[in-house]
Amino acid sequence: MSAAETLYQPLEVQCGSQSAPVCLYLLVRNPAVHVIITDNVSTAENLMTIAYENGVNLFDTAEVYASGRSTLPFRLVSLSRRSSYVITTKIYWGGQAETERGLSRKHIIEGLRGSLSRLQLEYVDIVFANRNDVNSPMEEIVRAMTFVINQGMAMYWGTSRWSAMEIMEAYSVARQFNLIPPVCEQAEYHYFQRDKVEVQLPELYHKIGVGAMTWSPLACGLITGKYSEGVPDCSRAAMKGYQWLKERVNSEEGHRQLAKIKELHLLADRMGCTAAQLAIAWCLRSEGVSSVLLGVSTTEQLVENLGALRVLTQMTPQTIGEIDTLLGNKPHSKKEARA
Repeated sequence: MSAAETLYQPLEVQCGSQSAPVCLYLLVRNPAVHVIITDNVSTAENLMTIAYENGVNLFDTAEVYASGRSTLPFRLVSLSRRSSYVITTKIYWGGQAETERGLSRKHIIEGLRGSLSRLQLEYVDIVFANRNDVNSPMEEIVRAMTFVINQGMAMYWGTSRWSAMEIMEAYSVARQFNLIPPVCEQAEYHYFQRDKVEVQLPELYHKIGVGAMTWSPLACGLITGKYSEGVPDCSRAAMKGYQWLKERVNSEEGHRQLAKIKELHLLADRMGCTAAQLAIAWCLRSEGVSSVLLGVSTTEQLVENLGALRVLTQMTPQTIGEIDTLLGNKPHSKKEARA
């Protein structure tokens, strides 16, 4: 048995209304890797290859990442069956021109063609609308997404940072005009951002089958404890363009969150895992969450984060209850509130 088979046994999960193993295309309960290719292509190639060999089968890209330079490592493309992994991309921020941004029919089609060219692929499995565009009618967005799917440029389409109301509107438009509705939403989800994924999206999951692919499981690094003693010079919060993160860390609410993170680190120690592994496993245990996107820059980070699958088996009701008590922010659905 290989290391991948030993560490990452297939998990039975819900894919729409059907149960499927982790190797299935869409909506698989598994960590996924958020791909940003910079000038160091060899590092990215190494990370993606290690991820793939250890059971990761979903790689997330976008036209805006690395100024549009996202490509797939040659080794992954040449040595792996295209049918054995899922590639997603996001459309919205494409270029400086007004016509290179948003969700107009023009930009959806041209933006996806550009992404496919850079990725060296004939199609992506899922194309996401990377936030809603109030300047584009919903019917135009849904028709354009249906067009690129019918043209073989994508298998499915989804949303990212859309509200539940906007997703429901897209679904209704699709049903009204016999078009293709979105299949999943990419949403921020971690200890301190819970309401949308735990209350709003499960209602959509049960009503129309929309799943959740979540991002930022470590809350921009806050959960790792790197900011427990302030903002290190080499951290993201100290970088240009991340003043908002520095302000968040240094805020009163940030200090309260850091105090809770210290308690969660103690819980992780008792469970024999790292705080990052516990946080990722906690995200994966949520109903309707199909994949958790991992942003990594080193092999060590990747290996540590993938260890979350081992921790997932320890996410018992007792453990989840202890985490909820520590956080004190469990959201409640309307049904629970009425009860």
